[in-house]
Amino acid sequence: MAYTKISVLPIVISSRIVYTGSMTMIPSLSNRKIKVFIVDDSLIVREHLVTMLDDLAGIEIVGQAENVAEAISGIRIIQPDVVILDIRMPGGSGIDVLRTVKQDKLAPMVIILTNYPYPAYRQKCLQAGADFFLDKSTEFDQIPELFEQFKHGAGSGSAL
Repeated sequence: MAYTKISVLPIVISSRIVYTGSMTMIPSLSNRKIKVFIVDDSLIVREHLVTMLDDLAGIEIVGQAENVAEAISGIRIIQPDVVILDIRMPGGSGIDVLRTVKQDKLAPMVIILTNYPYPAYRQKCLQAGADFFLDKSTEFDQIPELFEQFKHGAGSGSAL
C-alpha cells in the first residue's frame, strides 16, 4: 500500500488553522474513499459534519462516537484515515483519545475541532500528535476545503 506524507505548506487554509507538524502518513487514496470517523459529544455537531462531508465526493463517514471509550474502540476497530475529534467530552478528553490512537501502528490523521482554541490546548494537542487544530466557532466551514486538499494531494500521489 502506498502512503502519502502530510506536510504543512500546501494545507494552509487560513492564518488561524494550525498544522502541528506530526507528519502523519495516510494511505494513498487515489483508488478509494477517505474514511472519516467523527468524535463529538454533540449530536448536532456530528450531524452537521456528516451533512457537510456527505456533499463531498470521495469521503465516507465510517463511524461516530460521543465519548472517549466509544471513540477509542471505534477508531481501533474501523481504522479510519482521518478522525475529527473534539477535546471536551464525557469519560475523559479528546486529548486522551488522541494520545491513545496515535500510539497505534496505523494511526489516523487527527483533526482537533474544538470550542476551546486556547494556546494551552493547542500545545497539548501538538505534543499528543494532532495533525490539525481548528476552532469550531471560526473554522468549522473550512473543513470541506481541507478535505478537498487532502483528496487532491493524496489522489495525485504527491506530498500534501
